[in-house]
Amino acid sequence: MSDQICAVVLAAGEGQRLRPLTTYRPKALCPINNVPLLDRTLARLEALGLKGPDTVAVNACYLGDQIVAHVGDRAHLSVEPPPPVGPLGTTGGVVHLREWIAGRPALICNADAYLASELPPGPDVAGMLTDWDGTRVRLLVVPGAREGGFSGHRFAGMSLLPWRVIADLDPQAGELVHTAWRPAEARGELELVCYPGVYFDCGTPADYLAANLHASGGQSVIGPGAQVAGRVTRCVIWPGAVVGPQEDLVEVIRINDGVTVPASR
Repeated sequence: MSDQICAVVLAAGEGQRLRPLTTYRPKALCPINNVPLLDRTLARLEALGLKGPDTVAVNACYLGDQIVAHVGDRAHLSVEPPPPVGPLGTTGGVVHLREWIAGRPALICNADAYLASELPPGPDVAGMLTDWDGTRVRLLVVPGAREGGFSGHRFAGMSLLPWRVIADLDPQAGELVHTAWRPAEARGELELVCYPGVYFDCGTPADYLAANLHASGGQSVIGPGAQVAGRVTRCVIWPGAVVGPQEDLVEVIRINDGVTVPASR
């Protein structure tokens, strides 16, 4: 089935809830245990057999030059118009790629999703493709009821859309939750695939720090080229950042230019 499917990685958003981190980098390039979120997503897709510009596309808008330079020739790039026109949202981002998708089903991935499998090594989201009938919309989910959830579950960063759904998307109609997922749910054509691991959407500093600490086993994450002369406890220190000898940082993110972001922000 994977040889008939393409993948779209959504990396165009401004990441407003993650500011000021996203003042310096697009959310997709914020590192988790020193690996950019986008690279984690591309590696997960490669484990499913989805690799290269004919099969994987990445969209970009906010700080898009960083995304373009980082992706290079590893994927097809869809650069959306700058604000105030773009970013185009999740529905618009997929529609912008409709010519490239060209009749295929598409595995849509949020670049800011941190997924850590508790299973043995292998394609940890393989359930998204297993025994799919090619007609239903699938969502990757984790347990946990919240407002706007799905049957006691919450979305975990991936959806699988048949071509017929993609072909009917209205680019002006908002996000995929309204244009694809809820309509499929109403038709009885939505399948939930439970993810057997840990998920953070990395949309806030608290979740971003939590994802880093999960990936590092609870230890502070020190980026390449960072200078740490003081004390850090359960922190993320970005590449090239500096912690002075008199500083005692606890559960914060130190980013460029000496900016310190508490997890509670």
